[in-house]
Amino acid sequence: MKKLALTNGIFLVIAAVTFAATARQATAAEEPAAKPAVDAKAYQKMVDRAIGFLKTKGQAEDGSYTSFAGPGVTALVTAGVMRNGRSPDDPLVAKSLKYLEGFVQPDGGIYKTGTFYRNYETSVCLLCFVEANKDGRYKKIIAGADRFLKGLQWDEDEEQKPEDLGYGGAGYGRHKRPDLSNTSFLVDALIAAGNGPDDEAVKKALIFINRCQNLETEHNTTKFSTKNPDGGFYYTPAAGGSSQAGETAAGGLRSYASMTYAGLKSMLYAGVKADDPRVKAALAWAEKHYDLSTNPGLGSAGLYYYYHVFAKALDATGKDYIEDADGKKHNWRADLIAKLIEKQQADGSWVNENERWLEGDPNLVTAYALLSLAYCRPALEKK
Repeated sequence: MKKLALTNGIFLVIAAVTFAATARQATAAEEPAAKPAVDAKAYQKMVDRAIGFLKTKGQAEDGSYTSFAGPGVTALVTAGVMRNGRSPDDPLVAKSLKYLEGFVQPDGGIYKTGTFYRNYETSVCLLCFVEANKDGRYKKIIAGADRFLKGLQWDEDEEQKPEDLGYGGAGYGRHKRPDLSNTSFLVDALIAAGNGPDDEAVKKALIFINRCQNLETEHNTTKFSTKNPDGGFYYTPAAGGSSQAGETAAGGLRSYASMTYAGLKSMLYAGVKADDPRVKAALAWAEKHYDLSTNPGLGSAGLYYYYHVFAKALDATGKDYIEDADGKKHNWRADLIAKLIEKQQADGSWVNENERWLEGDPNLVTAYALLSLAYCRPALEKK
């Protein structure tokens, strides 16, 4: 059942890891500084318990985590551990990095032989190696993976034209069309590898990202843009269009939170400014649907992936506070920390009772939680 869940829905996995210092942009004046809303000791205890679980129960002898899923889960866990203070030379981390090195292919990709998930696996592995590249030890691997990912992108080499709805995106081999989740991972990896908004691959990716938004603009004239114009994002406009949240009565594709935050984050990383109508519309959707008890639009499905992109996107906006539909202002970092404290299991892990998209696996879900928490540290630092 786990393999089936992975095959049907790994597009929501990875959750990908990005580096906010590369991409953060302020979108509004900050609220007055406030005292931390979270106990720093409780925060650190939560992180330590999570890493303790990974060390004692999660990691296999070869350094892997959930190896049947390929290298992706190991890359996410390892990046999450490093982003919470462990160095590449820590024995827990070093063993996993050595395991991941075994997936580097002659074509520069980092993936399991025969996989349908080459973009996803290479993207999250590249992100992990960038996190570990403090002394340049993975420079060659990162450069090879960057070239490989650009070669996978749907563009002229795949006989795609700019007007084609798949142009600029990335996807899975099995589905034969790109999607926003894979494209979000691609953008994360491209930016982490040192590409800026002027890079051709980043600009092409933005073309696809624009078309996943329920908003008609000069950048998006798809047939879906006017059928549900709420400013949120859905999975893909390609191959007839698809949203994991279903369709509206008018034939529109329903927006949902995990893709809306993935789209918002990706636009910001690709250089779209805070005052752009696309960013404003996405933020308005996020504010209207502010919620941490569910993944708005999908309920409990993909909840921890949602937490990750929620934190990553809001960190990229530069906002410390979000105003919900009722006008209440939220310190989103403090809210997320409190929710993760509430949900942590007795053994230090996190797990989703809804197993869709492999979230029944505590290794993957604990990785998402650690990655999310890495964006929450400013909540402890405000004075």
